[in-house]
Amino acid sequence: MFYRDKSKDFLKKELEKEQSVYNDILGQNINIDISRGKPCKEQLDLSMEMLNTINSVSDLPESGADIRNYGGLEGLPAMRELFAEMLEVKASNVIVGGNSSLNMMYDTIQRCMQFGVLGSTPWNKLEKVKFLCPAPGYDRHFSLTACFGIELITIPMDNNGPIMDLVERLVAEDESIKGIWCVPKYSNPTGIVFSDEVVERLAKMTTKAQDFRIFWDNAYVVHDLYDNTVPLKNIYAECVANGHPNRVFIFASTSKITFPGAGVACFATSEDNVKDALKTMKFQTIGPDKLNQYMHIKFLKNMEGVREHMKKQATIIRPKFDTILNVLEDEFGVGCDIANWSHPRGGYFISYNVLNGCAKRVYELCKQAGLVITTVGDTYPYGKDDNDSNIRIAPTFTNTNQLDVACKILVCSTKIACIEKILSEK
Repeated sequence: MFYRDKSKDFLKKELEKEQSVYNDILGQNINIDISRGKPCKEQLDLSMEMLNTINSVSDLPESGADIRNYGGLEGLPAMRELFAEMLEVKASNVIVGGNSSLNMMYDTIQRCMQFGVLGSTPWNKLEKVKFLCPAPGYDRHFSLTACFGIELITIPMDNNGPIMDLVERLVAEDESIKGIWCVPKYSNPTGIVFSDEVVERLAKMTTKAQDFRIFWDNAYVVHDLYDNTVPLKNIYAECVANGHPNRVFIFASTSKITFPGAGVACFATSEDNVKDALKTMKFQTIGPDKLNQYMHIKFLKNMEGVREHMKKQATIIRPKFDTILNVLEDEFGVGCDIANWSHPRGGYFISYNVLNGCAKRVYELCKQAGLVITTVGDTYPYGKDDNDSNIRIAPTFTNTNQLDVACKILVCSTKIACIEKILSEK
C-alpha cells in the first residue's frame, strides 16, 4: 500500500484501527526480546555432545607441550588448520585465542594504539586517528573504536557493500584514516554479501596511510540459511595479489557455531602481522585454553563437520526468518512506501527500514507493548541514524510462537508511527 497517496480521512480511519489493535496488545503483559543475535536453546543443545569428547581418562595430544599446561601462544595446530580452511588462508596465518573474537579485535586495536603496526608510529601518539564505518553496521565495532578516542566516519552501504567511490577517495587523501570495519558475509544487520568488485577494490585501493588496515570481521562465514550458499571472494588472496599482503586483519569464531560463552576465536593475517602481534601477546598471556580448542576439534573434526553442524543450525533458525519475512510481505507488500526490509540468505539479522523520522517512535511503541528491539541508532556510529529509519531485527533467540506476536506488535507500531508522520505533513 502507498500510504502517502491516501486521503486524510482514509489515514485517520487506518490509524484508529491500528490504535485499537495496539490497545488490545497492551493488556496482554507481553515480554519478548528480539534485540540481540543470540542462539536459542535448541541451537546450543546441538553442541552438548562436545562436552563428552574428553574426560578424565582421555588421551590428550601434545603440541610441543602437554595441552593442559602453559604454552602454545598461537593456539592448537589442529584448530589453526580448521580456521585456516574456513577462512581460505594458511595455518601459519592464524592465531587462535579464547572464546571472543570481539576480545581479539579490541586487543588488535590496543596493540595498534600502543605499539603501532609493523614499526609504524603508535596510533596514540598521533594527533588524530579515524576509522571508516560502513553503516548500518555492527554496534560493538563502533563503540569499541570510539572508546579509544578514534573518530568514526560513516560510510553508506548498498547491496554490494560499502560505497567504494567514497571509501577510495577518503583513504587516498587522509593519512589519519587507519582502518575500516567490514562484516563482509551476511553483514550485520543488512545480511548482504560483499560483491567481488568491492573486495577487489578494498584490496587494491591506494591509501595515504601506510599502516591502514581492513578489519574483516567474518563472523558469519559458515552461517548459511539455505543450501545454495552465497560465495565471498578471498580478501587475503586479493590483498596479496595486489601487493598489500599486510593490509587485512581477519576475525572469526565458533561463537554461533557451538557455544557463544565458550567458543573459540581466531585472528588471521599475514605472517609478518602474526609475528608482530605475537611479540606483544607474549606479555599478555602464556597461552589460550587449549583444552577447549581440542574439544572443538574432537567435536567438529573438519570443515565437512562444520558444514553438517551448520545445516542443523539452519534448520532451527530458518523458519524464524521465514516467519518474519512472510508477515512483512503480507502486511506491506512489495514497494510499500512506509517499510522495506532485507532478505538475507544467512547470518543472524534482518534490516528493517521504516519511513524517515519514524524509527524512534516505532521503538517506543514496541517497548510499551512489551517488545524489545535494538535501540534505534545503534547500527550507526555514535548511535546516530540521521534518517531515523533503521531497525535491526534478531529472530534467532525467540521461538516461532513469540515471533508471531512480535511481528504483530512491530507491524502495528510501524503503521501507527508512519501514519502519524504522514498525517502531520498533510
